Amino acid sequence: MNPKTSDQLRKALPTSEAREIPVRDVQFGFGTHVILFLMRWLLRPWLARALRGSPERIAKIQIQMASRLCKNSSGLPLDYDVLGKVPGHVLGSLKDTHKPVILWLHGGAFILPAVPEVHVHIVSKMCRDLNAVGFLPDYRLTPFNKFPAALDDCENAYRALLDVGFSASRIVLAGESAGGNLVLGVLQRLRKAGLPMPACAIPVSPAGDMARSHAPPSRVLRASSDPILPISALAQVAEMYVGDWDAADPEVSPLFADFAGFPPLFLLASNNEILLDDTVLLARRAMAAGVATRLDIWPLLPHAFPLFERVFPKAKLARQDMVAFMRQHVVAP
Repeated sequence: MNPKTSDQLRKALPTSEAREIPVRDVQFGFGTHVILFLMRWLLRPWLARALRGSPERIAKIQIQMASRLCKNSSGLPLDYDVLGKVPGHVLGSLKDTHKPVILWLHGGAFILPAVPEVHVHIVSKMCRDLNAVGFLPDYRLTPFNKFPAALDDCENAYRALLDVGFSASRIVLAGESAGGNLVLGVLQRLRKAGLPMPACAIPVSPAGDMARSHAPPSRVLRASSDPILPISALAQVAEMYVGDWDAADPEVSPLFADFAGFPPLFLLASNNEILLDDTVLLARRAMAAGVATRLDIWPLLPHAFPLFERVFPKAKLARQDMVAFMRQHVVAP
């Protein structure tokens, strides 16, 4: 473990248990620091303005982001179709029910859609490596659709995979940021309905607490260093997504959920992001509930860093770790 990384992590953790947290010993060069600097001074302010925009401006940004097409689907057929009652991007064929399937719930603060150029591309690489089918639900977005619309869509996408013939033992449920939040919400819904759990689940940089913008501690300790997420916009996001619903509802804030009976979990985050402690606390609660849990903290990189493999080539290791975790738990046909 890199001593500097360990010290930084210890300062951000809510307790003194830093030595129990696995930190990837990855070194980054000067170019990575330059990119992070540009993200911090260009991308973060843009995202803050976008999240505070009028409904008309947000709708325009949603259209712009959805229009960034995926030009490389890793050799897999790419389509946009409706599964059950949920539309979304399909990688491979949903008729190949003998294969594993990755159900990826995209992030974007519950406001922004999947960016095909980014989300579909990275999931296509995972599907290629796992020889799997992929589905990215195009769930309903706020501010035009408040909770529980997005979670309803993601739950329905899982149910639809079961209906078309995929065994739960071959379903991987994963997602980043807001999508990581939805992953944990879907698991609660499945348990409540008595439906079979997926083979495993992978929340990447999940938002755990939507009831507070100032906590857990890393939200303020990393407010100036996070390259992407503007802490000032979290309250606005919560207001748009949650509305009059109780923000402490475990389906909204999975930090307060009962994790008993969840499938194996693999949580990832960076020690440089405001949602670091959300991830650590979620992992801690899962472990306390007896869930087989892996937690990886990476140094320096931004929120939801596995998506930025093109910009940070070493993030490829995180994708490989995720695929290895999927392969370990998915039941082969």
